[in-house]
Formats: sequence, C-alpha cells, structure tokens
Amino acid sequence: MGRDVEEVAAALVREYLSRKGLKKTIACMDEELPRTNSSINNRSELCRTLHLESLYKKNKCEVQPLKTMLEIMTKERMKKVGDGKRRLVEGDQKEEKSPNHGFDSASADDVRREKDPAELHTDEMRVSETSTVSSPPQLDGNFNITSPTAGLGLEQKGRGVEGQESRGSRMRRGIMAGPIAASSQENTRRRPARKTTASPALLPKNEEEDSVGLNWRSRSCSTDVSHTESDKQDITPSIRQSGQGERTDRTPRLRAHKNESLPSTRPDALHMAGLVLDDLDDQEVSSGIAAVPDNNFSQHPDWNKQPMNQKTATALKEIIFGSPVACFSEEWRCQSFTFSNRPALRYGIVQKKGGPCGVLAAVQAAVLQKLLFEGTSSDALSERLSDAVRTKCLTDAVAGILWRAADRKNVTVAINSGRSHFTPMGHYRSDGILEMITCVEVQSFDDLKLLIDQHIHQFESGPFGCVLLIVSAVLSRTIPMVKEDMDVPTSTLIGAHGYCTQELVNLLLCGRAVSNVFDNEMKLDSGNGNFTLLKGIRERCDIGMLSLFEHYNICKVGSYLKNPRFPIWVVCSESHFSVLFSPCEDLTSSRRSPREFDLHYYDGLANQQEPIRLTVYSNSVVKTADNEDMDSDLTPPLELCIRTRWTDASVSWNESEPIL
Repeated sequence: MGRDVEEVAAALVREYLSRKGLKKTIACMDEELPRTNSSINNRSELCRTLHLESLYKKNKCEVQPLKTMLEIMTKERMKKVGDGKRRLVEGDQKEEKSPNHGFDSASADDVRREKDPAELHTDEMRVSETSTVSSPPQLDGNFNITSPTAGLGLEQKGRGVEGQESRGSRMRRGIMAGPIAASSQENTRRRPARKTTASPALLPKNEEEDSVGLNWRSRSCSTDVSHTESDKQDITPSIRQSGQGERTDRTPRLRAHKNESLPSTRPDALHMAGLVLDDLDDQEVSSGIAAVPDNNFSQHPDWNKQPMNQKTATALKEIIFGSPVACFSEEWRCQSFTFSNRPALRYGIVQKKGGPCGVLAAVQAAVLQKLLFEGTSSDALSERLSDAVRTKCLTDAVAGILWRAADRKNVTVAINSGRSHFTPMGHYRSDGILEMITCVEVQSFDDLKLLIDQHIHQFESGPFGCVLLIVSAVLSRTIPMVKEDMDVPTSTLIGAHGYCTQELVNLLLCGRAVSNVFDNEMKLDSGNGNFTLLKGIRERCDIGMLSLFEHYNICKVGSYLKNPRFPIWVVCSESHFSVLFSPCEDLTSSRRSPREFDLHYYDGLANQQEPIRLTVYSNSVVKTADNEDMDSDLTPPLELCIRTRWTDASVSWNESEPIL
C-alpha cells in the first residue's frame, strides 16, 4: 500500500517538531526511533504522500497560516466534525417539530433510548403529577420506564416544546449521553485517557458521533460503576442546572480538571488546555499492546550526551584531513563492519572499496582475537559461526579499541542521531556525517560495552560505521593528545588518495597515534645541539604488525609489534592492509617458534572465496643466488613480509593460488 504507515506518521511528527523548533525533542525521537532508508526527510514528499497539496495551498492563503502539516490536518478534521455535528442537530430539531400522531409502543421505546437517565427521571416526575393511574411509574435498573401509562405520557412530553428545550439545553451543555448499552469487548479495546476538556473532534472516527448527536463514549458498559469524587464535581453542576439529582452511570473516558471550566456552550467549541493521555498500564501491555521503548541514554544519568558542534567538527576535519573543507569520500561513507556470508569465511569483514583498509584490518584483527582466544565458541573458523557470536565479538572489539585509545578512562562514542545538530557556517564544508553525530561519554568499561551493544547496528550495518569508529577513537584519545602523539603536529589520519596513514592504524592497534612502528623513541641529531624526537610503540601490543617496507629497508618494525601477545598480525603490503593469524596461541607465547606451523590469511578487499592457509617452515631454506633473484621478481609480497619475522622461512600455499 505504498509507504509504510509508521514511517509516514514518524515523518509527520518530525515535521511538527522541526517547524516548532523543538530540537531536543526531535533528537530524542531520532535516538529512540532512528531514521531508515525509507524515512521521509523532505517536506514536499510528505505533503504528496498525504495528498495535502490542496489543503497546503489553501493554508498559505490564510491570514494566519498554520506552520505544520499536523495542524493543517487537525484543523480540517475539526472542521468536518463540526459541520457533521451541526447537520445532526438541525436534523434532530426538524424531526421533533414534524407532527407524528401514530406512535406505537416500539416508537416509544426509541424515544426512551434517545434520552439520558437524567431526562427520563424528569419525564417521570412530570408524568406522576398528571397521570390518573393509581400506581406511580417505576424505573428499572437501566433507567427504562416500566409503566405503560408513564410511557404514553413520556411520548406526549417528548413531542412537546419542553422536551425540545430540554434536549437543546443538554446539547449546549455538552453532556448528551451515548448509547445505553456497550459491549465489554469494545470497552476493553479502548485506551483510557484522562484530564482533558477537549472536544470530541479529537476522538477517533468511531468515537465521535452517534445517531442522536455527540457520542462522548463517556461511560463504561456496566451500569453499577459509580463516579469518583472528581467526576462528581465535574458533572454535578451541569445536572443541577436542569434540576436533576441523578448521576450518570458510566465512568467518563474524558475528564476535565477540577479547576478548569466546563465545555463551552457552543457544540463545536474546542478546549485544548490540559490535554493529557494516560500511559499504558500493565494490563494493556500484557494484552499485547506494544510499549514504547526506553531511551537507552536516559537509563544512565552518568552518561554525558552532547550533540556535535561546528567547533569540534572543524577540529576533527583538521586532524583527519588537514582541512575543514575536506569531506569523507564515498569509499569511507559506505563502509561499515559487515561480515562475509561465505560459509568458510563468516569471521571476515568485507571491504567494499579501497581506502579504509587500515581501519578494516585493525578491527578484523581485534575480532579474531575475541573469536579465537577470548570466546567460548569452537566454531570461530567454521561454517557454524553464528551471527550472534560474531556480532558480540565485534562489540567487544570496538569497545576494546576505544577503551585503549582513551587510556582506560573517559571514553567518547560517536552515535549517528539521524539529524543535523548545527548549520555549517564560514570556512567549513558539510559532509552530512559529522553534523549528525551525538557524542556520548562513559566512564567505565562495562558502560562502554553496554553503549556499544545498544548501537552496534550503526557500526556493523550502518552507512557510516567506519567513520563513527574513527571519530570515536579520536575523541576518546582527545584531539590535543592525537596531535601530541604525532611526530609532526600537521600530520593527518587520512592521507593522499583517501588511504589510512600509519598514525591512524597505530591509534587503533595500540591506542596512540604515533607515526612510527619501531620500539619506544628515537632521537635524531639535527645539528647545533638540536634533536628531533621520533615516537614509536611504547609496549608490547595484543596485535602485531608486519610490513613490506621493512624488507626494502624503508622502516624498522620493532619487537613489540613483531611479537604481540596473540598470534595476529596486520600486514602492510603494497599500500594495502590485510590480516595474518594463527589459531595456535603458543606461536607467540613461547620464545622459540616451531619448525613448522600454519598461518591463515584474510583480505576483505580481495573478494576471497575460500580460506587461505599457509604452512611456514622456519629456518629450513638454504638461500642461493637463484633464490635471491626469485625474491625480487616472483616471490609473493606476503612471503617477504613473513620473512621479516621468520628469517629465511619457506612458505607453502597449500594448493592456493599465490597472491602476487
């Protein structure tokens, strides 16, 4: 049936909040009910979907046009209901004025059903004064007259002027009763409301009118339910004005505040003050009514939540790109941490396009650490790896990366709120990502894991998952500390052609955005007693790194990265990052490497179809001149990277096609 009703309704509410300037409210709504790809974010599209073009144009011509579509629809609905009520009133008056002398017992019963209990009691009093019957008329439990003579007198009075005046008076007071009988099933389906003086125009269509006028649905199905004390004070004055002492027998669904005025004497008048709807009670929830989801942030008052501002967004762009006018490319915008559906590669994260490979490799290595050495599942590398297990490992991996970057204290997590928090001004170019971020700060690792778990879909399947992780890592480390980590403060995290720099990879691997991969620090004599301090890795890491640049003597990878706590390495080869790992933890826990062991290789960008298992034979090859020639021409770069860690190692690809 076209667009989903919930999406259109949500768009209608968002348009109302936006036009009214309720920024905090709409931000909370976007957190509780995030926007999707099918959400309507354009006012013109919403107008076309609701077929409000004519009303929208008509509203513009008004002296005081309404601002929102919700108000336009409400006004039109109120107008239609008001016209319908006036037509019903006029029709009832014509019927009462038209002569009809052929009443029988059935028509008398109809008259009695149209009248409310209070009026029946009035007619009873009048009949008792004029009737010649010795026994007075009686009222049964449903306020129906049981005396035939009294019924005849009631018919005569119903045709008289006094009956018309009484009916009009009750209509003006707004206390016209609905049908006497109502099924218990119907009342069960109704949702209770309280404290309102609103007109029936706000009620659903089936609760607006009945065959004799306004149907307030103000009474329950049982005739023995009495009013509360507040209801007595609200309704009794109207009854006393007509000289009645009887109470209505049904509990009002819509009630007025004690200190507020009664409905206006005009039938179509609308009082909006004090309109409050009850929350769902436990009984309704247990009956299958869905409760509104809780706000995840509001449950944790210690979490500091702040929307992104232009000052912070500008500083982020300067540290990431080097300029506030630069933006994330499509390769970065579309990248998230989505797992492969290949049966034998379900542990692997798929890279869509080139560019973010350094971030993908670091997260992939952290996920493998959780799967292989910190998880309870034995299906880490099998087809039986479940979606729930790998998503949990991704949650723990992201939490560990950010906790390390924050130096195990206050962590800031970037969450996509779905709406812009500021209007870019000056020397800043909008990219549609940073402007929509809400920054949530947590103090403990347990809170961090809970927060990531609640929003893991944004990292795993959201359109900006990779960007959110970068921003979270930088804000957790803090921008001044990231600059201090670098050898040159003007360095960036994303370099030429949109590739990750070594600073960004190191930030995710070891928690510091240092520019080098050697151990500790290195001093370079600049002459005249000046030294340049180059910063490297300060301690042994959980995950290591191997680089092809070391083979060409461009850089030196230190022992902290070559010998990590877990046998997992991020491999930098040919300007691309991938992962090499072993399921055998003893490979790095012992000082000596075994003579023969297996390494698994995964590259998320290579459209890998099957696992690649390499068998490494350490210290078993006697190099010759021919072999040296093969190294420069035919040896796969991955083998050269392996030999920077295991010198003179021989590698078997086990019938897999070597990656050249």
